[in-house]
Amino acid sequence: MTESSDDVCPSAPWPVLRRHLVAILRGITPADVEAVGAALVEAGFEAIEVPLNSPQALVSIARLARVMPDGVLVGAGTVLTQAEVAAVADAGGRLLVAPNTDAGVLRAAARRGMVTMPGVFSPSEALLALRAGASALKFFPASVLGPRGIGAIRAVLPPDCVIGAVGGVGVADFAPYLRAGVRAFGLGTSLYMPGSTAGEVGARAREAVAAYDAALAAG
Repeated sequence: MTESSDDVCPSAPWPVLRRHLVAILRGITPADVEAVGAALVEAGFEAIEVPLNSPQALVSIARLARVMPDGVLVGAGTVLTQAEVAAVADAGGRLLVAPNTDAGVLRAAARRGMVTMPGVFSPSEALLALRAGASALKFFPASVLGPRGIGAIRAVLPPDCVIGAVGGVGVADFAPYLRAGVRAFGLGTSLYMPGSTAGEVGARAREAVAAYDAALAAG
């Protein structure tokens, strides 16, 4: 049976954040996640993603969901199946990030009221993700497309579409991507690597926030 547009349940809308920066804590452990999460929030981050291929990722997500302030979006990355969607939601995660676009995964997340950011790389994938109800698009790996490539694809997308850039994007790259229409950024190894202390992550997070604010102010 072919799915019609009437069958699509849209995900929760992308939230209003002061800064659309998503911290990607790949490899973090439950023992470290609360201190690192607190350092990120203190620096000005309002969205935190724990990829599911991290050690005991669901435990870390549950701990973050329990202790983070209201308004901080907590969830999982590298979500590939509907069963994983359910597990993340049951752990208290409200954000679902994936490296790909799977309509079934997006529908499952939407039914749980989650904010979704599936991975896309082409106009076809981007439009498919939006049709499936995605809250936002994650262009990945962004460094391959670059601002010019993402800007060219953005021309065929709805003007209110929230576009994120993830993969090979650092603090020096914010300005050109923002000019290309990117609104959100996922920061991984430039922010956190296994073994990083909360103090180190906090310092990198403050640098990222300052660079983001400066790029926005510069237009």
